Order: sequence, then C-alpha cells, then structure tokens
Amino acid sequence: MALAGIELTFLVKEIARAADGYYVNNIYAINRNSILFKLHHPEKPDIFLVLSTIGMWLTGIKIDQIEENRMIKRLRDDLLRMKITKIEQIGVERIAYITFSGFDKEFVLICEFFGDGNLLLCDSNLKILALLHSIEVRHRELKVGMTYAPPPQMGLNIFDINEKNFDEARSVTTPIARWLGRTFGLPAKYAEQILNLAKINLETPADHLTHDDIKQIVQVASTLTKRIVSGQHEPAILKTEKGLDVYPVKPDGAQDTENVPTFMEGLDRVLSKTLLEQGKKAQSTEIDKKISELQSVIDEQDRAVQQVKEKSESIAKVAKALFALSSQGVISIADPRSIETLKSQNAEIIKEKGITYVKINSEKVQIKENSSIPAIASLLYDESKKQASAIQYILNLREKNQIAIEKLRKQSVTAKDSISYTQMQKKSWFERYRWFFTSDDLLAIGGRDSSSNSAIIRKHLAKSDKVFHAEVFGSPFFILKDVPEQIPFDSLNEVAHATVCFSRAWREAMYGMSAYWINPEQVKKAAPSGQFLAKGSFVLEGQKNFVKISDLVLAIGIMKKDNRHMITCGPPEPIKKNCICFAIIKPGGSDMPDVAKKLRSDFIKLEEDIAKNFTVDDYVRVLPAGQSHITEVVHSKVD
Repeated sequence: MALAGIELTFLVKEIARAADGYYVNNIYAINRNSILFKLHHPEKPDIFLVLSTIGMWLTGIKIDQIEENRMIKRLRDDLLRMKITKIEQIGVERIAYITFSGFDKEFVLICEFFGDGNLLLCDSNLKILALLHSIEVRHRELKVGMTYAPPPQMGLNIFDINEKNFDEARSVTTPIARWLGRTFGLPAKYAEQILNLAKINLETPADHLTHDDIKQIVQVASTLTKRIVSGQHEPAILKTEKGLDVYPVKPDGAQDTENVPTFMEGLDRVLSKTLLEQGKKAQSTEIDKKISELQSVIDEQDRAVQQVKEKSESIAKVAKALFALSSQGVISIADPRSIETLKSQNAEIIKEKGITYVKINSEKVQIKENSSIPAIASLLYDESKKQASAIQYILNLREKNQIAIEKLRKQSVTAKDSISYTQMQKKSWFERYRWFFTSDDLLAIGGRDSSSNSAIIRKHLAKSDKVFHAEVFGSPFFILKDVPEQIPFDSLNEVAHATVCFSRAWREAMYGMSAYWINPEQVKKAAPSGQFLAKGSFVLEGQKNFVKISDLVLAIGIMKKDNRHMITCGPPEPIKKNCICFAIIKPGGSDMPDVAKKLRSDFIKLEEDIAKNFTVDDYVRVLPAGQSHITEVVHSKVD
C-alpha cells in the first residue's frame, strides 16, 4: 500500500503529539530503506518510530536488522540524545520534515514517501548531509552537499477543494474517478471512496457531472478528509487484489475486512508485515536463485538420461538383430539380408571420408567393413553398454545436485526464519523507573537520573510510603510503596540495599556504604529561601534511619505479573523469590551491553519461549550503571 498525503497529515499530528518531550535513545537499521528510532522520555514509556521509504508510523514491534543501512552510522553520530522538536508536512504532499534539536545543534530529517521514497539528513539550512538515494532527473537533483528542494507540487490541495476546481472537468471525458485522483493527487482508494459516498458512478465522464454532483463531491471530500485528519476514525484492514490495505475510515459495504482499534495500529500491522515479507524475500532470493539454477541442471540431466537410454536400447536392438542373422548363416554386413535387417531397425551402413559406420537413428558407431556379422554385433553391444554406464554417471551427478538443492532449501528456510521481531508489550507505569517487588511483595521504585528522581518524588510519593537515599554523591531516590503500619524489616533492608547498589557505589566498587529511610513529610520539594536546588534534588529534614550495606550484589530476573513477563533487577532475595530465572551480578568486569547480551543468551537457554521476547536493550535498561560480571545463573521455576 502507498501512503496518502491526507493520511500523512494525520500521522504527522499524531506522531508529533506522541513524541513531544522525547529524545532519541537509539537508532536501528531494519533494511536498506527503513530505520527504527527508539524514543525515550524520563517519565513516559519508550516509543518506537519507523521511518521508511514506504511511510512513517509508531510501531509495537522491533524488527531485527534485515540488511545494512547506509545512513545508520551518520544518524547515530548526529541524532542520538537529540530531542524531536518539530514534525511538519509540506502542504498535503507526501513529504515530512522532522526537526531534532540539542547541544546547540539542529538537524532536519526529510522523509519522502512518493515514488521509490527517500530519507535525507540535513542541517538547519537544509544542506544535505546524507541520504538514501541520490537523484538526478530533469526537474530535480539531490546529492550530498546540495540544498534540499522539494519536487514541483502536483495537483490541487484536497483540503481546499471547492466547486471552482471542477471547471476543467466540464470539458474532459475522463472518468470522474481517474480525474479526481489525478487532479487532487489522491490514491485511487480515496477517489473511489469519495465517489461511492457521493453516490456517483466511478466511470461517469467528468463532463457529465451536474452542478449537484459537483456540490455533493465537494461536501463528501471535505467531510472525509476532515475525519481522517482529526482522528475521527473507524479504521479497518481490507484485503485487496494487491494485498492488505488499511483505511482510517472503513468504506461502506467493504467486504473481507478486519476492524482495528486505531489507524496507527492498522498501519503498523500492514506496513511492518510488508517489511518482514520483504526481509524474508531478500534473505532467500540468492539461495532461491541457486536452487533454480541447480533445478535447471537436474532437468537437463533427466533429459540426457532419457536420450542416452534410448540410444543404448536402439544400439542393443540392432546388435541383437545382427546376432539373429548370424545364426541364420549370414556372415557379411553387405549381404542384402543384413541391409534389410538394419533398415528395419532404422539403421544403415554409411561411409564418411573412407570410414565405415553403422548409423542408428542419429548415432554413428565405427566398424570395419570386412568384419563379420558377429564381430559387428559384439562391437555394438559394447557400445550399448558404454552408453548405459554413462547413464549411471549422469544419475550420480543428478543425485549430488538433488542433495545440494535440499541443503539450499534448508538454508532458505533458516534464512527466512532469521527474520524475526520482538513484540513490544504495553508496560506498567512503574517500569519507566528502576523497580522490584520486595520479599513482602511491596513495590519499590527508584530514579534513573535527575528527571526520574524528581518524577517519583513529585508524582508518586504518598503518605503511606517510605523514602530512601544513600550517603553517596549521585544516589538515586527510592520509594517503598504502601508500607503497612508494622514496617516489614526485610523490605526496608532490601530497598536500602538497592539504593546503594544503584548509586555511584557500584561503578566505583565502594563497599561498606549506608542508606537511610525517612517519611514522606520529611521531604521538602522547594529550597529554603535564598537557596537553590538542582534538578532531582530535595531538602530532607529530621531524623534519618540508617541501614549499613556490607556487600554490593544484585540479581536480574524474569518475573510474571499481571499475565505478562517483565525483567526486574534488585537485591538477590526478592528476585530469587519472584522470578522464573535469575542471574547474580557483582561490580567490575564487562560493560553494560556485553553483560546484557550474555544475560539474554543465558536466559534464552533456560526459558527460550519467554526470554527471546526481550531485547538486549531491555536488559541494559535494568542494569546498574558501570561494569558488572555474572557470578551465577539459576532456573528457579517460580509459578
């Protein structure tokens, strides 16, 4: 399916709204024409944005890399940690500008969704820094170093449709569906939907339209486009002759449809499926080509076997006939009876350049003219056997080629299966922070940085909670939620332990540190008069209850809660109690990405169906900052 300009208008508004305040956390290649942006917000769940030559959409899946992408390194170098500050569309054209800002820099990523599509990274002056496809055509040239210029505008703006736009239609006989699509740059599906709603035959010549017809078309087009852009959708996926298509407003009377909750979700399902199918085809194309070539060789070998078999049998029949003649007393090949017998077997004696042959059909066997009939018959039998042995040689080659084909078919299946994706599950509110459930099944949440430190205190601190902090510079705040009047001793110690481990103490291996807990009313969110508080900092008053933490050790595990699985990290005891599998880690060793890869690999060995749904990034997200090493991996089989 091709993305329409009116659809892009909605998508730009929707994505701009969803991505407000987010920054680029990571960028992944999907294929040579598609890129996945992981967008992060300190207080909201991560979102994933696909930018492809076929469209742009928010996705619920992460497709593993299918092909290299020539822009990925440049995009990472320039856009990581940058905020999306603006997304806009050029008129109603299928072109979107995405502006990224930060660190006193600004970049614009231009996405073209017409023709073969294109993605172009530009500076703030629209000078092209990198692009997927260079272009040099009559009216347009796009190359690195040039200033970006959009293509000439095609057609009228459907959002400004009025009756005067139809003046041209009064003098042309073009069917109205084709004229409407061409004039306003509409895909056929929308031109047809407008006319169906206006109750006008698609094949009606444009010059046959009445004033009332035109008035009805204008009214329907205005209403439909406003519904699409404003989000007043009744989205559905339709099966068409060209494959799946998604409509923001389901056409009246449409058959073979599937309703979807939102147009964005429908778009994600259809276009992500397109990328996956393209990936599977790309991975197996070269192998399939080799299979086709080998199959052609096998077909030739089958034909060769049949031909050689027929030659061998023909030669053997002539030999048998000659032996029968010799038993009747015929001794010379020149005897008329010999000549007649040969003729009955489609054979004859011929001479070429003084050499005598027995020609059987098109096959020639050299003989001595004065040889006896038995000698000639014996020579022909030998030739027949030689031909038969050639059949076996061809069959052996055929078998080797068939084995090679079977291996290639297995490789093709493996290549297609290697195109995989991870379903992004909707996360609980606390998963945007550091979190775990204590041995007493109480929720503990902690900040990742100054923004999330501020968020958990300002947004999630309640009267029944306890606040934790460590005597280490850069310590996170932790909150133990919904603490009962009889404070659980184990939970206090576990949250204090987590507070120290997630502080700078882990990165610098500072053993023997302490944490403390206080009540919510002891936390003052404003600085005393005349003083300043840094972001994520608070004034803590009154008595502090200290807990000595002797060791630095954490556990990472997969736990099931609310009918889905999550990765959590915290003190070993509650993780052991709550998780189906877990690993113990201590400070020092490898960087976070390497530890995350090892954890994912180890957990997949224990619980493949569950663990494979988590990405390396999911593991990185829960790890403490700094280097770590794994000391133990356990399959606990918690129900």
